[in-house]
Amino acid sequence: MSKKIILTGGGTAGHVTPNIALIPELKKMGYDIRYIGSYDGIEKSLMEDIGIPYHGIASGKLRRYFSLKNFSDPFRVLKGFFEANRLIREIKPDIIFSKGGFVAVPVVIAAGRNHVPAIIHESDMTPGLANRLCFRSARKICCNFPETMKLLPADKAVLSGSPIREELLKGDADAAREFTGFKDVKPVIMVMGGSLGAANVNKAIRSILPKLLNRYNVIHLTGKGKGDDSLNDTQGYRQYEYIKDELKDLFALADIVISRAGANAICELLALKKPNLLIPLPSASSRGDQLLNAQSFKKQGYSMVLTEDELTDDILLKMIDELYENRSRYIRSMEESSQNNAIETITSLINSFSQKQGASL
Repeated sequence: MSKKIILTGGGTAGHVTPNIALIPELKKMGYDIRYIGSYDGIEKSLMEDIGIPYHGIASGKLRRYFSLKNFSDPFRVLKGFFEANRLIREIKPDIIFSKGGFVAVPVVIAAGRNHVPAIIHESDMTPGLANRLCFRSARKICCNFPETMKLLPADKAVLSGSPIREELLKGDADAAREFTGFKDVKPVIMVMGGSLGAANVNKAIRSILPKLLNRYNVIHLTGKGKGDDSLNDTQGYRQYEYIKDELKDLFALADIVISRAGANAICELLALKKPNLLIPLPSASSRGDQLLNAQSFKKQGYSMVLTEDELTDDILLKMIDELYENRSRYIRSMEESSQNNAIETITSLINSFSQKQGASL
């Protein structure tokens, strides 16, 4: 009889793609996999695309600021708990793994009520509210950063790193060269602003583009609707609003990467051992997690960091050249990282707790 696992997490792709990265190994281990997410979140389409049975529940967000939804969302969360509770009793999973987001809160709490072990994963350096609400119900809490360990219950904390999709490690630089049409052998910079793009990063790169192209070829992932048609025929420059299947090949071709500092994005850079310049989202536009993520990677020797407050044409050009000249140093630091075996670490934990669960039934 196969073991059963429920995966959960949603709200953004960052709460789903690490779950997707675990699925091939979980299948090899013989797990029957189900997914619980919100009725119509991004996680629904992502799971349906890869054929994982999907169960939707009500989901609400717990806000610390005034919103009229603060009056209705607690009832949605309560409804989600009862729906998750029913699904857990029907599916009878051996284990639950949560990647976070508010849809996961009722699932993890319902797991605790039904004595089903739950393992959760925190991507950012400081745990978000949704995951903090799950601490009591979780058996283990995996994280990406050494600094996070002291913010977690000592008996539950595991430094795992973040699961990375296996296909990203199988890129073909020659295929990318053909895809981009780059003819010369200049070093290649890849610029990434996240799935939504980064207007300030895009603007800064375009401002220095003529000088960059004297020395580098540039692949620019601009974000949806953020391309600049006037640059389409620029030699040595290729811009794409969104890339999916070819991303692994573009990574393989890139010598250095300029990126925002979202936790999943930088963990991919670590796994791929790509020297990188991080331009984190400023605290005014977020809860400040990208700034903390970036500083941790800088401290560990994996990244250079440039804040938006410091962002000028001259500084950006200087740091790009410095990163390229010292790229071997950053690669060596990333090769020595203990956070590169996330899939093995997490699936071993999953197997350990599901076996204990099976033995106790």
